[in-house]
Amino acid sequence: MKLQRLLGFVRRAVDDYGMIQDGDTIAVGVSGGKDSLTLLYALNELKKFYPKKYDIQAITINMGYKDADFSGVAKLCEELGVNYSVVDTDIADILFEYRKESNPCSLCARLRKGAFNKKAKELGCNKKAYAHHFDDVIETMLLSLFYEGRFHCFSPVTYLDRSDITLIRPLIYLEEKDIIGFKNTYQLPVVENPCPVDGYTKREEMKQLIKTMNKQSPGLKKRLFNAIREGNIDGWSLDQN
Repeated sequence: MKLQRLLGFVRRAVDDYGMIQDGDTIAVGVSGGKDSLTLLYALNELKKFYPKKYDIQAITINMGYKDADFSGVAKLCEELGVNYSVVDTDIADILFEYRKESNPCSLCARLRKGAFNKKAKELGCNKKAYAHHFDDVIETMLLSLFYEGRFHCFSPVTYLDRSDITLIRPLIYLEEKDIIGFKNTYQLPVVENPCPVDGYTKREEMKQLIKTMNKQSPGLKKRLFNAIREGNIDGWSLDQN
């Protein structure tokens, strides 16, 4: 995928849901994965011509895995002219050494969010951007449906009153395959995920299920996404934005 096409998807999401306003300072969560690096690249390029002026801050939460190397990310941020902060934590030790969590994802997410929000506020950010994409949207809805018994998904824009920060998700129109293409074309410095449970989660199972079902019924993914947009889930109706 070329940059121009990427920016087309991102701008449409930003415009449809009013994600960015004049004077925003947006903390971009950069895990080092392909999704977050694509988001960082896109928002940095978009700000060069977007009519509403904003700034970005790149933030990585270092979980404490010994093999994690973010030097490539730091170099990319330098090339882009983006301020880059790494927050060192011992979240990995808390999860796997002290608590020995067998299902660590929920606690891990809470700890990472807490560390991220604190740093974002220190940097003067009023918004934060996560790299959830088109496929994440569908997977989250089905996980909620299958395991919680409700038709629900995260919103494109969410105000978090506890931290007084607004969360935006500019990649919601972008399929994972396109992000992979962009990563390969622009040789983004992806950091391999060192988490021992990566690839063994309920989300990974759902990803494989959707892949199989979409092969059997072409266009299923787009129909599921449209069901979310038209299904009265808070924050998704374009009429509300």
